[in-house]
Amino acid sequence: MEAALKLAGPHRSVSSLSLREVAREAGIAPNSFYRQFRDMDELAVALIERAGESLRQIIGEARQRATSERSVVRGSVEAFMEQLRSDDRLLQILLREGMVGSDAFKKAVDRQLNFFEEELRLDLIRLAEANKTGLYEPALTAKAITRLVFAMGASAMDWPQDKYAELTEQVVLMVRMIITGTQTMASSGGMETLNPKR
Repeated sequence: MEAALKLAGPHRSVSSLSLREVAREAGIAPNSFYRQFRDMDELAVALIERAGESLRQIIGEARQRATSERSVVRGSVEAFMEQLRSDDRLLQILLREGMVGSDAFKKAVDRQLNFFEEELRLDLIRLAEANKTGLYEPALTAKAITRLVFAMGASAMDWPQDKYAELTEQVVLMVRMIITGTQTMASSGGMETLNPKR
């Protein structure tokens, strides 16, 4: 796994790695690879799962330290962006394989995103109850936030580091817009009225 992480990176997908290449980097014979993994797909899925667990722990710690809705949003987004800025190869694999990997990789990434969404859904409910604000469709709200942050993170992998502060502020604002929208929809009974004259 460490050898695959070393070879993969912001510009190289795990799906482009060969078994021989990984075995050579790990200093083992290609046949020895099969003692650990059935094939390269299984190795990539294991890396994606490890990446998801690692990131969930980091963001979970940031959420636990937060004391208000505003600080939860900022703390979580900043923790995510800090991991991206730190050249975290696990995070890069999680972001990249969901876009360019095989179906098995995409399903593994989707499972990890579902874990994030469920944890965020519970946090949103907790915060809404504590702050006495409404929350319309908590699961869909959590999905919108998670998918937004991951999509922005995936595109940011190719950005220069000096743009990360600006991106962080944009993502924080977008997440707050989603939360404000779900609170507004909850307070109006979930019905959105469109005024064509606006």
